Amino acid sequence: MVPDNAVDNEGDIVHYAMLADTEPLDVKSALKSKVWLEAMIDELKSIEKNKTWDLCKLPSDKRAIDVKWVYKVKQNPEGQVIKYKARLVAKGFLQKQGLDYDEVFSPVARHETIRLVIALACSRRWPLFHLDVKSAFLNGPLEEDVYVKQPPGFELKSKEDKVLKLNKALYGLKQAPRAWNKRIDQFFVVQGFVKCSVEYGVYVKHSDNKHMLIICLYVDDLLVTGSSLAEIEDFKSQMKSEFEMTDLGKLTYFLGMELLYTAKGVILHQAKYATEILRKFEMLDCNSSVTPADTRLKLEVDENSDTVDSTIFRQLIGSLRYLCQTRPDISYAVGYVSRFMSKPLKPHLLAAKRILRYINGTIHYGVLFPYSKDSVKFELNGFSDADWCGDKVDRRSTSGYLFKFQNAPISWCSKKQSVIALSSCEAEYVAGSLAACQANWLQSLLNEMKIIDNITVMLKIDNKSAINLAKNHVSYGKSKHIETIFHFLRDQVNKGKLSLEYCSTNNQQADIMTKTVKRDQFLKFRREIGIVCFDSLS
Repeated sequence: MVPDNAVDNEGDIVHYAMLADTEPLDVKSALKSKVWLEAMIDELKSIEKNKTWDLCKLPSDKRAIDVKWVYKVKQNPEGQVIKYKARLVAKGFLQKQGLDYDEVFSPVARHETIRLVIALACSRRWPLFHLDVKSAFLNGPLEEDVYVKQPPGFELKSKEDKVLKLNKALYGLKQAPRAWNKRIDQFFVVQGFVKCSVEYGVYVKHSDNKHMLIICLYVDDLLVTGSSLAEIEDFKSQMKSEFEMTDLGKLTYFLGMELLYTAKGVILHQAKYATEILRKFEMLDCNSSVTPADTRLKLEVDENSDTVDSTIFRQLIGSLRYLCQTRPDISYAVGYVSRFMSKPLKPHLLAAKRILRYINGTIHYGVLFPYSKDSVKFELNGFSDADWCGDKVDRRSTSGYLFKFQNAPISWCSKKQSVIALSSCEAEYVAGSLAACQANWLQSLLNEMKIIDNITVMLKIDNKSAINLAKNHVSYGKSKHIETIFHFLRDQVNKGKLSLEYCSTNNQQADIMTKTVKRDQFLKFRREIGIVCFDSLS
């Protein structure tokens, strides 16, 4: 018996059964296919065009790294084949740190930032475009001397003993992402863009005629928006003159998230991805559920329960966690079952499948980014809540927050607190501190982008004692033990960056981030947050 994720000495996955109907199993099979042969030739042409390597003899003190072909059938959201992609990849796991590479980190735009930029563009009715850099990593110059073997199936006759010295990065190398990021960062700076210090994946350019251009960079994918269509087209032409680009036009699909344009606004959803999850875990034909978790759900580590396959359980949780990028309504349920990944039991799997049943009934739901008039003032509001001692295992509370920009949800979180709260006031205060940190970051980002200067964020909390504790410099007997780090909330209130406002529990939209609520309340909060069914709007 061989485990599903077993890797042989060549670094290849042992089990290829799942790929048998789509991608070739090896180079020999690919060379017999016309479409895959053309794909490999296109890849080599792209590499040679970028002057990625030079043919040479291998120095005696160096070792050549193996390369391999990776095949991928690219599909659109409807599942139709749009491209056969062959990628030549270096076996980077054979590299030695300090010899073949040094630093490898490469920043990308956060999902909160992408949602914020989309919300900004929708509120001002700016166009959204998607650009893709072809063979992006081949553009990044290398600082180290790296040698690779010739591509399998394309070795030069009578020169089989020669190797290739890399001038630029190749996919699979440890330092390839960092080399590419440095290359495009230098290009953006030359073009007059300013990189945000609190978000290294965002670049902003302000022109003399009061127009602005914003770019969200995620490896080789660029989300481009701005107030002037002419400046966007000019930027596109500059990119095409510097790199080999694919202009994907209007933004409709980005990082597995789909954008649907309606009369009310833009809906960000993951219907295709949700369908793939349901198909993978054989839940496409299951009975749907109205809520993602039962109101009486209290999971524990019960030694008497049957264990389940931990690999399958972790794959399920990982898939659901990415789905949370457009579905804040499942954040709490997914976060709750995530606490039991070390030793999953049958009740934990059933709770996870309950989430799948809910997804099955709400596949066509997503987050709405509404349109607004140009004259409308920019607003950033937040909700903060906590469930006191909700965890049955260690009695810790759950923090939850939700932030809205122009009435569109852009940032949300459901997270177990690091300390045990002695009262509901303390739990709410700790949750407010977590929300204050996120509010501070959002304020800094908006300030650097020159969208809003010195904005005061309205944070709504449903606990008057926590609000009084944040506003007053008094160390009550029941609060003097609270750790200093959580007094960041009080500091932000005193500086005028945060304004706390009481709201009743019935209007606390962050409530579904901290606990399971009754059906009618859940549906009310889901609607108020801005999660809509796009079938009814399209």
